[in-house]
Amino acid sequence: MAREEEQVKFIQVREVIRKKSPKVAKWIPGPLIRYLERVLHEDEINDIMTRFRDLYGLDFVNALIDDLGVEVVLEGAENIPIEDSVIFASNHPLGGLDGIAIMQAIGRHRRDVKFLVNDILMNIRNLEPLFVPVNKVGGQAKSGIMAIDQAYASDNALLVFPAGLVSRKIRGKIADLEWKKSFISKAKKYKRDVVPVYIDGKNSNFFYNLARLRQKLGLKVNIEMLYLPDEMFSQRNHTVTIRVGKRISYQEFDRSKSEREWAHHVREIVYRMGDKK
Repeated sequence: MAREEEQVKFIQVREVIRKKSPKVAKWIPGPLIRYLERVLHEDEINDIMTRFRDLYGLDFVNALIDDLGVEVVLEGAENIPIEDSVIFASNHPLGGLDGIAIMQAIGRHRRDVKFLVNDILMNIRNLEPLFVPVNKVGGQAKSGIMAIDQAYASDNALLVFPAGLVSRKIRGKIADLEWKKSFISKAKKYKRDVVPVYIDGKNSNFFYNLARLRQKLGLKVNIEMLYLPDEMFSQRNHTVTIRVGKRISYQEFDRSKSEREWAHHVREIVYRMGDKK
């Protein structure tokens, strides 16, 4: 039985690429695929998914946190609405572990959490019950748009990273890029208050230096993102601190500012929360 479990491959890099971009997959040479398998920790991820194959949703999240030896410290738990349909809007410093940590932290108080994520993460089947997929490459299919609207129309608590990309080092500080305005427009449309969340954390200097080099070379493809699984596994036995702020009424997002300006305003609130250490 143990041998059978060792042979299970829930995640196969080549297959993930083929499903996402069949034309690209055809031209990727074998040595590059094998390199990607190592960088993306294919074997380690499959090992975790094999050992916890019967766990889904928050049960899988809790098992993964324990397996990584990560301590999630939650501050401001009293600011988490227990029943209301709200949007938890957070900075995105880590690109992997922060998502796991915020699901675990908010999930202690809300079992009905749903997370808007890059659709490629739907390959992690154990987390499917928590995820609402967003297509980051190309257009969003009609079914995908409907799923997102249904999530916002539901009573579930929604988690979002409005930046859409992991934080970069900007003028010596770890910070998100511009927050997209969509969470503001959805908050207004579906009458959802927004709860600001700050996650404390940073990736390795290698990650930020690679991002800077890529930008200097004028490359548009975010190649540094390939190393996010490596960043996550290198943070074993770390502590992730999460601060939850006071909710902001959707009615506050009036015409005194544009939706883009309101998104920036909420972003500023989040980073002020980070300054209060």
